[in-house]
Amino acid sequence: MTKGLSLFEKRRRRNRTALRARSGTRPRLSIHRSGKHIYAQVIDDAQGRTVAAASTLQGHEGATANIDAATAVGTRIAEAAKAAGVTQVVFDRGGFLFHGRVKALAEAARAAGLEF
Repeated sequence: MTKGLSLFEKRRRRNRTALRARSGTRPRLSIHRSGKHIYAQVIDDAQGRTVAAASTLQGHEGATANIDAATAVGTRIAEAAKAAGVTQVVFDRGGFLFHGRVKALAEAARAAGLEF
């Protein structure tokens, strides 16, 4: 069934399967990283809606593809989620490895009060 899938897609499927098993009713903090930007969404899968979102497209201060920008996005997503009444989430890194910008975003969100 996984024949022909890229390593990224295999990691993504493995990660999402594990999340479904342990998430319960908690919303999902989903991350997408491109070459230039990083995006974060808090998604309530039970209702099928996005609760909060943040990205480097908001507050464009220049350099967007670095760890400082990812840290700022992590702080903004945590503040937006807390304003929407969400304090506990499940971290969905997709197929991205947990290092660099993804790790910086996660640590900033934790420091700003989001629990996962």
